[in-house]
Amino acid sequence: MFKHYKGGSFKVFSEEEVKQVHEATVSLLENVGIKMHNDAARQIFAENGAKVDSESRIVKIPRAMIEDTIDSTPSRIILYGREEKNDLLLEGSNVHLGTGGTVLNTLDIDNGKKRLTEVRDVAGYAKMTDALDNIAFFVINCYPNDVAEEEVDINRFYHAFANTSKHVMGGIYTMDGLKSVIRMAEDIAGGPEKLKERPFVSFITLMMSPLLMEVTYTDFLIEVAKCGLPLATPSEPLAGANSPVTLAGTITLNNAESLGGLILSQLINKGNPTIYGSTSSIMDVRTGTYVAGNIESALINAGCAQMAQHYKIPMYGTGGMSDSKVVDAQAGYESASTAMVVALSGCNYIHDAFGLLEFCTTLSYEKMVVDNDSVGMALRAVKGVEVSEETLATDIIKEVGPGGHFLDHPHTVEHVRKEFYFPKLSDRQQRVVWEEEGSKDTFTRAHEEARRILEKHQPLGFTEDMEKYLREKYTGIR
Repeated sequence: MFKHYKGGSFKVFSEEEVKQVHEATVSLLENVGIKMHNDAARQIFAENGAKVDSESRIVKIPRAMIEDTIDSTPSRIILYGREEKNDLLLEGSNVHLGTGGTVLNTLDIDNGKKRLTEVRDVAGYAKMTDALDNIAFFVINCYPNDVAEEEVDINRFYHAFANTSKHVMGGIYTMDGLKSVIRMAEDIAGGPEKLKERPFVSFITLMMSPLLMEVTYTDFLIEVAKCGLPLATPSEPLAGANSPVTLAGTITLNNAESLGGLILSQLINKGNPTIYGSTSSIMDVRTGTYVAGNIESALINAGCAQMAQHYKIPMYGTGGMSDSKVVDAQAGYESASTAMVVALSGCNYIHDAFGLLEFCTTLSYEKMVVDNDSVGMALRAVKGVEVSEETLATDIIKEVGPGGHFLDHPHTVEHVRKEFYFPKLSDRQQRVVWEEEGSKDTFTRAHEEARRILEKHQPLGFTEDMEKYLREKYTGIR
């Protein structure tokens, strides 16, 4: 049922250091607390035994409440696709990589120039996600600048559902939009209970750094938890800006903030499928700006993944971005190295791994194709090396003997596709063949493949009746 890639071979912390981070986290939550501007959240915490100061809006969370939350949060969460082949199991060190970002700009597929993202891009990037085999899920990765603010949520999710049958996750901008999206998902599923049985949609509800929960996102968290749907509670501390410059300090702060959201979800609905999360990175101290394609971000997310594994809670993390402005060598090495590190750590749900450039402000259709190969290689590394009597192949080596070859041996035919990753974009031809085929560089090949997908790929979509029904019921859909 599930495609398994088990990570966890790369560890940032020793077991003793994991315990140190945990104890530092408990100390922060118990003694410093989280400032909660949301009145309903403070009331929920107060009713369940937290220390709440109404004047300062500080909520101090006792150790017992933290431990109860860790115990009640599911260790196994299934994020469903609209087709069973796209179901994802988030458990232990299982690894899946997908999109993310909610950016405002894209490099145009026709002329390569930067422009504002539109509804057609939500659909286009969902279609790319549907077609590329190493993308496991679609975190809606762009904002439709060509629709009214009150119609953004319904358009983002409608065009996502219409163009990919993989799991869809996204952030939300208004409460009305959230409620409409949930109703629309229920309509597609065949009713509220059907959606709860196979939730093919989930939501992101951000924590703020340092140690802050604001009103709107917290309202969204409360609503999603009441509905019993999956949600992620990531925070985004930036080392050197709104968190300590030390990576251990940033991981500890991230840990406290994400657990704060988890605790609230469990107080509202014990056992709600909630995913611990990080979108953390660093500030470039030379420029005072956020950067995405740095190895420190990968180390922070790997450390958070180790904490999540310690708690036996699924993890939403970040890797695979670049700060380059175009799809070039920098885009390749930054994206590949950060995706690889976070994947090897065993982070369950790695978003932002496809198509992101320029500090996560710009998308590229071509880069999604390039990243599909990079992520394929990362997943091959995660898979590791299987050791068994069959794979050690001592009998085969004896049979072939000194000076022989294995090219046409049945053992090679049986195992080659299991052992080797075959990239779809990379050129592995001799130079003379490459020249005969037009001397195309990686970007050119990626451009051709992206255009082919946008023009030719046919996603699951909706029946004619369902599409008509949704467009009539949700009139803001473009």
